[in-house]
Formats: sequence, C-alpha cells, structure tokens
Amino acid sequence: MDMIIGILLLLTFIAFIIYAVKGGNMMIGFLVMAIIWTALGIIGGEITWADAQTQIFQGGPESWGATAVVVIFGSWFGQVLVKTGIASKIIKLAVELGGDKPLITTILISIVTSLIFTSTFGAGAVVAIGVIVLPILLSLGVPKALAVSSYLMSVGSGMYVNIVLFKQMQGIFEGFQYDSNYLKFGFTAMAIQLLVVIIMLAVRLRKTKVSHAWAATATNTPTEENVPGIALITPVLPVILAIVFKWQPIPAFIVASFYALFVCGKIKSYKDCEKVISKTFYDGVVDVASLLGFLFILPMFNKVAGFDSVFFQSILGGIMPSSTLLLCVLFAVIAPLGLFRGPLTVFGAGAATLGILNGMGIFSAELLFPLIYIPTITMNISCCPTQSWNLWAINYSKTNTKDFLRSGVIWGWIICAINSVVVYFMYGM
Repeated sequence: MDMIIGILLLLTFIAFIIYAVKGGNMMIGFLVMAIIWTALGIIGGEITWADAQTQIFQGGPESWGATAVVVIFGSWFGQVLVKTGIASKIIKLAVELGGDKPLITTILISIVTSLIFTSTFGAGAVVAIGVIVLPILLSLGVPKALAVSSYLMSVGSGMYVNIVLFKQMQGIFEGFQYDSNYLKFGFTAMAIQLLVVIIMLAVRLRKTKVSHAWAATATNTPTEENVPGIALITPVLPVILAIVFKWQPIPAFIVASFYALFVCGKIKSYKDCEKVISKTFYDGVVDVASLLGFLFILPMFNKVAGFDSVFFQSILGGIMPSSTLLLCVLFAVIAPLGLFRGPLTVFGAGAATLGILNGMGIFSAELLFPLIYIPTITMNISCCPTQSWNLWAINYSKTNTKDFLRSGVIWGWIICAINSVVVYFMYGM
C-alpha cells in the first residue's frame, strides 16, 4: 500500500510541476495539492481526520501568522522609503557619483539597489525604485534586457539577507534563526551575486557608447530635496539593529520607519503623523495582499508533506542522493529548474521538493535551507518572468521576454553554481 500511495503522490507532484510551469495560480494549486495529499495520507493510514483539521488546515495557516505580520511591516517600511524620497535620493546620488561613465554608474546603481533591498520588501517598492533606476540605465545607453536584468538581479542579491524573506522561509524550517550561522552564508551569497552582476555589466557594456541624456533624468524632485544626509542610512537600519543589537524585525522596522519620517520632516504634527502612517501602512498591506494569501495556503501543504514523507521514503529512499556533495552538485547543475515556478523554487513546485527532502530525514535543515534559497532567489526572484515585479519590469521597459531570459539566466546559473559550492563548504562537509 505504501508503494502505491507513494507512486500516486509522485504523479500528482509531477502534475503540479507541469501546472506551475504553465503559469497556474500557485495559491489554488497548493490548496488542491494539500487536499489531495491529505486524502492519500488518510487512505494510507498516516493521517487521521483530526490531524487533517487541527494540524494541516487549521494549524498550518496559524503557524505562519507571525511570518505574515513581519511581511506586512517589511512592506510598510518599503513604502516609507519610497514616500519620503530616501530611495530616490540614494539612487540619484549614485548616478551623480558615476558621472558620464555608464559602466561605473550602472555598477554603483546595482550596489545601492542591493543595499536598499537588504531590508526593503514588496512589489510596490521594487516598482517604485524601478521607475527611477530603469529610465536612468536606458538613457545611459544600457541595452533594455541588460538594464532590466541588472536591476532585478541587484534586487535579488539584497534578498539573501532580507529579514522579511528569511521569515517566510523560516516558517518552513522551524527553529532556523537569522543569526551569524546563517548570515555568514547570506552575506557571502549576496556578495557573489552582486559581483557576478558587476562582471556581467563589465562584459556587456565594454563597447557601449556614452550617453549624457541621463542628466535630465537625474534632477532632484521636491521630495528628494527634503531628504537630509542622515536619512540615507535608513535602508540598512533594520539589518543593523537585527544583527548588531539582536532586535526582532518588527521593532527594527518601526524604529527605522519613524526615524525616516522624522528626519525627512514628514511628522510635524499629530495629524501629519496619523495621515502618513495610515497611508503608507495601507499601501504596504495592499502591496503584499496576494502574497499573504499564498503564505497562508503554503503551510497547509508543508504540513501534509511531512505526514506523507514515509510514502516518499518507500519509493525514493533508494535513489535519492545521500551525500551532501552530490546533492549540492545536483542543485548546481539543475538550478534552471527554479525558473517558471519549477521544482527548485519555494514559491512554486519547489515547496513540494523541499517537503520531500525535509521529510526523508537524510539532510539537515542547516544544509537544505540555503540550498533551496539559492535557486529561489537567483533564478525565481531575480531572473524569472513569472515573478510579479520581474514581469512589471519587462513590460515597463518594453523588453522581449526571450531577450530578458537570454540576458540573465546564464549569469544566474553561474551564481547558483558558485553559491551551491559555498553551501557545501559551509554546511555540507
């Protein structure tokens, strides 16, 4: 019976991968998968009706309540950075520092973007900063596909240490902490992705002619003129508070947000305070509304995958790699499967892959966490057109999707391969 149930689970998993690759709604997909796998688990005798109600469909979403709150506060912080003009000011300063050298300017913009997204989160923030960055890059003469890829991969590099994204993954790996043990990998992976982006720009822009049209784009707006120098540290404040002073993410976001609003003169009276906080918080919640729905459905599937792991063990136990080296090499080789919501991205069919690997008990969470993080961030978040803000950037710049994939995927694959090796030496030996 275990073998039959295992085969049925594997077949539904393959069907789900096909559904994800074809662009199916992932929230609905995971809900259907949770129902099917629960039914199969009940038939196989591993799940009771009480388990299904209390631990899977009730306990699953409840277990990610804390994560959802962190996502909301992180998105609010992103809105504050945009509305105060801080993000825009930092980008424009990088442009001015780069002068009339397109390569230097694009590199500086990539570095600044990466730093901003070490703490900022949300599609709204990516879009708001993108409407500043992309016109500048395009007016410098950077090819459209390269401009989009360099911006989005810079966003992705910062995500390796972004505490909001980390909290989402932490909901899958209970007990895994945002501490020095993870951050030694996080900052290394961030640096590697940023370095490869710089190399990509250097290779692709070495023959690009200088354009001075950016000067018209880089003029300050009234909002930016109200941003003092001391406000420019705001994007990294939550990270500093979390790492150096061991603050929890929500207090860190609150302090950083109020700091930004205060030094930028957005809080001059109680009425001003009430208005700006209500507006930015509302926009932040709207920005991540669809993500929250996904986050409440995904843990249902994660829970049932744990219950059904015994069935996968019966059919995959003999063929799954038991060596950490082989697993890291496998992830490096098949990293492009993180594209199109495939089996190597957590925000797609990868959550099922992770549930299988995690449930089999062969590999530690310390290894699996960063290993699945790599294609999720570098392939899905940074290079895949199915990611919401990536699709926005493609449409905004009028870039052909095929050109976008050709521009970034090979470099993303290189990043994944290097970071998979890093994971092995840090956690697999």
